[in-house]
Amino acid sequence: MSKLLIIGSVAFDAIETPYGKTDKILGGAGTYIGLSASNFNVDSAIVSVVGGDFPDKYIELLASKNINTEGIEIVKDGKTFFWSGKYHTNLNKRDTIETQLNVLADFNPVVPTAYKDAEYVMLGNLHPLVQLSALEQIENPKLVVLDTMNFWMDSCLDDLKKVIAKVDVITINDEEARQLSGEESLVQAARVIEAMGPKYVVIKKGEHGALLFYEDQTFFAPALPLEEVFDPTGAGDTFAGGFIGYLTKTDNLSFDNMKNAVIYGSNLASFSVEKFGTNRMQELTKKEIGERLEAFKQLTHFNIKSY
Repeated sequence: MSKLLIIGSVAFDAIETPYGKTDKILGGAGTYIGLSASNFNVDSAIVSVVGGDFPDKYIELLASKNINTEGIEIVKDGKTFFWSGKYHTNLNKRDTIETQLNVLADFNPVVPTAYKDAEYVMLGNLHPLVQLSALEQIENPKLVVLDTMNFWMDSCLDDLKKVIAKVDVITINDEEARQLSGEESLVQAARVIEAMGPKYVVIKKGEHGALLFYEDQTFFAPALPLEEVFDPTGAGDTFAGGFIGYLTKTDNLSFDNMKNAVIYGSNLASFSVEKFGTNRMQELTKKEIGERLEAFKQLTHFNIKSY
């Protein structure tokens, strides 16, 4: 069985949307990615850092999903990374109320010995130098996927480009793709980003689906129309977890299988938004995933003849 190594934050979030608000709840890119990928029963581990205020029950939750937590450092006298935000009626827009880096500010990732030979690596949204430090500890990965955001493009673009040059896949949203490339057209943006190093570019468009680019080939996966979206926090990380979880499980890096991975990522992300934080992903069942996958098939299936 292939191994999956996830580098990303394990954190607290406090969220307010038009549908309600929460106090501190479990969040973080590494958490969403790990919970999403766990649906494929892969051998996975998370590398992260938390403070002494982080409840044991959350570590136990991750372990219960067969996620190795050896790489989650606990700084007893420190506090866990915390983010709070408020979403507008248009859930694509949000305001950050507070960000406390806490122990994440001095995070030096240490990859567990048992996962230095991981074939699949997911670099969750973190400072590029932290991502690079973790990547340098891994012996010979088969596939490295990078997720990043505009904050790092604004603050440390040169460092980010160093990481981008070393990965096989990058996943970013449409605004970030335009910012990183300087191109308005997403097709042209993907070509510019591919020239930076990645073989594959995945551009996430939220409720409008996702695009996969590889050389001269393009694939579009829709997002499943949902009646209600309670909390979009972590949807992109859930997508990334489904994407690399599926690839780790199938161990097939063909373009056709990459398409399947994008569909699985979109499928799992559609569940994530149905409740606050990671709550929906904690209770998700195989039956629900299978039924929604069929809904995705019906959404895109048609039979037409050319005339």
